[in-house]
Amino acid sequence: MRFLLLTQYFYPEVGASQVRLGAFTRELTRRGHAVEIVTALPNHPTGRIFPAYHPQWHTLDHWEGMTIHRMWLSPANGSTCKRLLNYFSFAFSAHSGLHNASVPDYLIADFPPLFLSIPAVLAARRWGIPVIFNIADLWPDSVRALGIMREGVALRCADHLERWAYRQATYLNAVTEGIRDTLLDTKQVPAEKVLFLPNGVDIATVHPQPSDPRLARELGLAESPILLYAGTHGMAHGMEVALDAAALLTDTPIKLVFIGNGPQRQPLIELAQARQLPNVVFLEPQPLEYVARLHSLAFAGLSTLQDSAFFAGTRPVKALIAMAAGKPVIYSGAGEGAQIIEDAHAGVVTPAQNAPALAAAIRHLWQHPAEAARLGANGRHYIEQYLSWPAVVDNWLQQLQCRESARISPLVSVKSY
Repeated sequence: MRFLLLTQYFYPEVGASQVRLGAFTRELTRRGHAVEIVTALPNHPTGRIFPAYHPQWHTLDHWEGMTIHRMWLSPANGSTCKRLLNYFSFAFSAHSGLHNASVPDYLIADFPPLFLSIPAVLAARRWGIPVIFNIADLWPDSVRALGIMREGVALRCADHLERWAYRQATYLNAVTEGIRDTLLDTKQVPAEKVLFLPNGVDIATVHPQPSDPRLARELGLAESPILLYAGTHGMAHGMEVALDAAALLTDTPIKLVFIGNGPQRQPLIELAQARQLPNVVFLEPQPLEYVARLHSLAFAGLSTLQDSAFFAGTRPVKALIAMAAGKPVIYSGAGEGAQIIEDAHAGVVTPAQNAPALAAAIRHLWQHPAEAARLGANGRHYIEQYLSWPAVVDNWLQQLQCRESARISPLVSVKSY
């Protein structure tokens, strides 16, 4: 089959979305499917187009056997107005990118931003092919829940665009069970349109490995037990609880190491500096291969989440990566992510935003390395069995084949939406 992916974010950018889509498309090509990609000139998270890509309207690139159409956009990293211009500009240039791509059997558009639904639907109509929307975030619901935008005309327009996009989609990929349930129960999307495509892990890149002493020396962490937070520093993650826990652990040699990017990174750095926390280290974002090496130095991985019912359907990728690396996960939060840790017996779950409980869990796993090793091994086994990318993509392709057979069969009645 021939797949065309439309996404604003892709390699060589660093981030959860980029890693997820890179692994997904790579897995499709391994199975002999043809994959072509329309994306933006890389600019995230700096808000500046990468030096290797001179600003231009359209440039061709190649990666892992896939052709990539990189399109101009207005780069941004800051205010809501600049970010909206960033989204709109790529939604506009994406029309041209899709026009230059080969006609696929399926067009997959990754959300957010939701504005990509417009060029995706128009292209799918022109070609007469199914369009699949990959729902990694329930936007604009998350924007509303985080208080990023106030109720008003803009949010009402976003709600209308969301409903229109879901009606036009042939299928919707839900990245978590929570998103799937919301699509079915709250958004009233027919069940035959919803597919489940959870985040997986590249277990060939992320795997248990001996501690990397050279890396530890380079980072000045050779003498420190490390708790690693590797992933997005976003508003939904409530990461302040980690700094509160660090303040309770200054009597230990434990270092809390944060690597990644996001809107909360700089505020967290400033907060840690203001509180003069000597046991907190922030590292610049790095590719997954580097993060895998960094996990070799850690006695556990850390994942935090805000205390909000809206985020109960979240399963942070950072927790899955720690599990794949054979490390136990200390999970501060509730919901789907916490349930995975408990089902896999892969770590310790503490209540959201409860710093004393989090500090106690960190201290306990540091002091009990045999238990930490056992939990880490459980997590690796769970990922291999259920959430490796080969397993995830196999399951998704089976779902797609079954739904397609039902959709095109004259004997099956499909509800309109």
